[in-house]
Amino acid sequence: MSLGQSIGLIVIILSMYILWQIREVLLLMFAAVVLATTLNRLARQFQRLGLKRGLAIILSVLLFIVVIVGFFWLIVPPFAAQSQELTYRVPKGLERLNGWLDQLEARIPPQLAPYVPDINSLSKQAQPLINRAVGTSFAFFSSSLEVFLKILLVLVWTGMLLTDPQNYRQVFIRLFPSFYRRRVDGILNQCEVSLEGWITGALIAMGFVGTMSLVGLSVLHVQSALALGVLAGFMNLIPNVGPTISVIPAMAIALLDAPWKSLAVFALYFVIQQTEGNLVTPVVMAHQVSLLPAISLIAQLFFFTFFGFLGLLLALPLTVVAKIWLQEVLIKDVLDQWDGHPKTQNELIVVSEKSQPESMENSAIGEQETTDDVVARNND
Repeated sequence: MSLGQSIGLIVIILSMYILWQIREVLLLMFAAVVLATTLNRLARQFQRLGLKRGLAIILSVLLFIVVIVGFFWLIVPPFAAQSQELTYRVPKGLERLNGWLDQLEARIPPQLAPYVPDINSLSKQAQPLINRAVGTSFAFFSSSLEVFLKILLVLVWTGMLLTDPQNYRQVFIRLFPSFYRRRVDGILNQCEVSLEGWITGALIAMGFVGTMSLVGLSVLHVQSALALGVLAGFMNLIPNVGPTISVIPAMAIALLDAPWKSLAVFALYFVIQQTEGNLVTPVVMAHQVSLLPAISLIAQLFFFTFFGFLGLLLALPLTVVAKIWLQEVLIKDVLDQWDGHPKTQNELIVVSEKSQPESMENSAIGEQETTDDVVARNND
């Protein structure tokens, strides 16, 4: 290995180390890019109505703030009231369920008795998980100031990207060699289109899940149906994991009325998620973003392992962007062009083939002129 190659390898290793150390900052910057793309799409819709760019951005930001404030206004007060009631009624409900299971065990044949679940043993097994969840929640709220500062930083970056997106885009493009900058600009266009497609598909899926959850919970007369429906729609942003998280408070609140209602809520959410996963999402995302389900699940596990909850929340847009860069740069520009032998001979052959008709035409003209000259001399 030459000295230049050694220095290049050291520079690459140091760059990867530095990027790994600032991975959380990069993730927050990507969250700002996704949010800016969403608000920019909304601002374009306002511009089509005849509004100027500045006014369209202001309206988009105000609408976003109203949605966020409305979300917390709908979610936090009902859940705070219901959680206090759950602390009193859940133990009583578990005791009642344990009594029903004891009666069932006394009536069924002795061969089936070992298969009846024991609530006490299940509670003991679940106690470590509950303690861990409580500890995680306490750690989350204890670092609420850090979370607030991160959200504020993302919002500031989003505002900067919205006000002057082209300059920031040009700064990023200039990080690449001059011969590759036009190619990078085209890749960024594809990323923007794919992110807008993902946002559209995600909003449609969220609306479907939230509306169906609200209707189903209202039919079952579950308390705080509106808050639970909004929560179910929002948590649908996190496929596979979000629906599981959203069903827990719904079942807990339904348990306050009757145990059967909690099971009915579980069945309702199961039907909604199966419908959304097998009918709505494939139809919507097929026209927006093409991602295999296995790839999406692997990406969620990967980003959650290395980046935590924020990585899990941004797993799909990260996968969409990473897919485009891998497909365009690694596959098309590197692997598809790498056939194992130099192309100089092929290029010469192609050039000679392209120039062959012209040379043949010139030679034919030359031969024709020579024949005419001979005929003219003979006549003379």
